[in-house]
Amino acid sequence: MSRAKAGKKRTAAARGKNAARGKSAARAKDGPRVKDSARVKDPVRTEVRALVHGPSYMTFEDMVADFPMQHINTRPPHVSYTPWHLLEHMRIAQRDILDYIQDPHYRLPTWPDDYWPKPDAHADEAMWRKTVADFLRDREALEKIAANPKVALGSALPYAPQHTLIRELLIASEHNTYHIGEFAILRQVMGTWPARRRS
Repeated sequence: MSRAKAGKKRTAAARGKNAARGKSAARAKDGPRVKDSARVKDPVRTEVRALVHGPSYMTFEDMVADFPMQHINTRPPHVSYTPWHLLEHMRIAQRDILDYIQDPHYRLPTWPDDYWPKPDAHADEAMWRKTVADFLRDREALEKIAANPKVALGSALPYAPQHTLIRELLIASEHNTYHIGEFAILRQVMGTWPARRRS
């Protein structure tokens, strides 16, 4: 996957205060620091955080709500994976992006084996709930990174300077949104939505 480095436009006023550009910024765990003057309400930052949280028409929480436990290991027609497999794939992929952003010892997993459970893997209710809880925890961590005014969204990642923070956040958003839509369709096909959601 090509990872092009995104640039960041600055206003004329900001150019006059650009002496720090090019220096290695001190980095907190959640990202590179920016000037105090940038710590103001930022509509772009607000939108990025909202995108990381998920589509407004159906969130991750909506997607998994009231899912019948007797079908977490059921394969839908003409699909090679189960609802839990898909859920776990979403968790793994999102965690991979979080690690890529903040782990100096990040190692690239092998595709596709490391991004999906084994084809014959089965989950019980406890495993399902753990997958959901871990996904929500990691999504919250990404949201905090997106919302933190100390994080320059257009900055290169300290441990992967060929990529930018905003790019990784948007990849997480796009991947989650894609599979939320897929999961919703699978539920419709399987008849696993509550009666009030089936129309």
